[in-house]
Amino acid sequence: MSQNNLESSLHEARLFAPPPGFAAQAVPNSAQLAALHAAAAADHVGFWADQARVALHWQRPFTQTLDDSAAPNYRWFADGLLNVSVNCLDVHLAAHGERPAIVFEPESGEPRALSYRQLHTQVCRAANALRSLGIGRGDRVVIYMPLVPEAIIAMHACARIGAIHSVVFGGFSALSLRDRIIDAGARLLITADGGHRGGHIVELKAAADKALAEHTPIEQVIVLRQTGHDVPMQAGRDLWWHELLAAQPDSCPPEWVDAEHPLFLLYTSGSTGKPKGIQHSSAGYLLGAKLSTQWVFDLKPADVFWCTADVGWITGHSYVAYGPLANAGTIVLYEGGPTYPDAGRFWRIIERHRVSIFYTAPTAIRALMKFGDDVPKQYDLSSLRLLGSVGEPINPEAWMWYRSVIGGDRCPIVDTWWQTETGAILISPVPGVTATKPGSCTQPLPGIAADIVDDDGNAVTRADAGGYLVVRKPWPSMLRTIWNDNERYLETYWARFQNRYYVAGDSAHRDADGYYWIMGRIDDVLNVAGHRLGTMEIESALVAHPRVAEAAVVGKPHEIKGEAVFAYVVCLGERPEGDVQAFIDELRHWVGEQLGAIAKPDEIRFADNLPKTRSGKIMRRLLRTIARGEDITQDISTLENPAIVEQLRGKSSS
Repeated sequence: MSQNNLESSLHEARLFAPPPGFAAQAVPNSAQLAALHAAAAADHVGFWADQARVALHWQRPFTQTLDDSAAPNYRWFADGLLNVSVNCLDVHLAAHGERPAIVFEPESGEPRALSYRQLHTQVCRAANALRSLGIGRGDRVVIYMPLVPEAIIAMHACARIGAIHSVVFGGFSALSLRDRIIDAGARLLITADGGHRGGHIVELKAAADKALAEHTPIEQVIVLRQTGHDVPMQAGRDLWWHELLAAQPDSCPPEWVDAEHPLFLLYTSGSTGKPKGIQHSSAGYLLGAKLSTQWVFDLKPADVFWCTADVGWITGHSYVAYGPLANAGTIVLYEGGPTYPDAGRFWRIIERHRVSIFYTAPTAIRALMKFGDDVPKQYDLSSLRLLGSVGEPINPEAWMWYRSVIGGDRCPIVDTWWQTETGAILISPVPGVTATKPGSCTQPLPGIAADIVDDDGNAVTRADAGGYLVVRKPWPSMLRTIWNDNERYLETYWARFQNRYYVAGDSAHRDADGYYWIMGRIDDVLNVAGHRLGTMEIESALVAHPRVAEAAVVGKPHEIKGEAVFAYVVCLGERPEGDVQAFIDELRHWVGEQLGAIAKPDEIRFADNLPKTRSGKIMRRLLRTIARGEDITQDISTLENPAIVEQLRGKSSS
């Protein structure tokens, strides 16, 4: 389908310069950022070599920076030796051993903290425990845990001994867990008796037992006692975490691995329904996570950094478990739900722990907006100095609320674009330098050759004309392949333009200032009467209405127009009653005024909530299935509120 007539109708003129006080102390500053961009433009490969030599601790320095002999299966720093755990923990012990590494807020109970020295000790004990079970270099370990410090300890323990971890989000079903275990060929599962979520216990051990009921490659299971409720333990297979670690020494010599050694597999959903095991390297991945944490979040020694993502997702890998720790940062972990026991929970955590950098998803921001401005205003949020957005494009109205109500109009917002596959942030404001626009991820970071191209792979140069978002040159933190399926890797990310560019799968446009605007997934672009419309822009227009809290737009087949615009809308306050049609007409007129008549929703369905995973992502494929009246065949085990499905199926108002 041609992208040539994919147009942007969303025009955002508001511009916010970095606060002078922030800019004055920022690293990189304007001159430093310009120098980084210039160095990368002059010598792309040499730029990354220089960064890797300075940023990472090498046991054996690399001599070859980029091996492109098997492109697009690129290799970076391949003959160098290092250890990721050492780079995140050991290197800080002399100068920062007593600095808090993790501040943990349980859903119920008192917070606890681990210093870098304490975290190092626990990682060494866990690594020794894994070795005592015969786990070593190259073995796969699946981690299926709540968001607790032990999940990060388990990840680093694997990295320390050269094992490959695959974290499975604790909200996934037993069947999903089983599929990932089998695909990874994992020998060991690390789980917990359960986790806490919204005042309830998530039965992780029960799900794990169900996943292992039929034959899998799992030989043993380590179980963390987190909730303390009774769970069955299978003799000869199941071991308690606390008992196993108690018998281990406090030090563990690291396994030095080559730079291309897989650090982890992370499964992401595929369009075919079969999850893709995204494989990331050790050195290149860590370099991207570390540098982007410095550049995008301006991380300082005194900062308290809270990224709300679970470690079951890439954001929790790069900006919880690895990037901040590689920079000797202090991170906050919160196990529970964002509105438990009330809608002030996030803001109370920020106040309690004096969080200075807050990084969360637009879905969370919009959900918390629904409760009004008065809730966050009950809390002291003055410790905040930087806000971030991740996961999907943020609509301008939510961006402005985030800036004004949460940031007090003093905190820059970094609206970040990246993917599981990219490993690290690729396009984002640099907060001490970049003037920001609500809803734009602004410009690529140094060393990232992003572009927008048309169907033929030619650069789209006309302002506001959309196309495929691509990356023209390899970068160190990129995925290396799909586990056990390199053909799928080639087909999914490279074949569209004959292996010339990495194809992100997103549509985007650049405005007259060269700022990037993500318009949604290519497969979320609607073809309405020959016009290509980005779903994100229609959603943004709907949410800009003063009575709308959230919106999701999908396409529904239409015999005349090709596709009809189908919108799900969550209102501020209660769902409309009485003359619902009048409000539907008002919303359709509102969208028409903002984007043009062609973008008016053909159907609008109201709901109390949108279907989201427990990580906050809207399940758009589920919405598309419901809009089309099809049977639900996809896995909805991660749905935060399963009861919402029946409401979404209700009679449409149009």
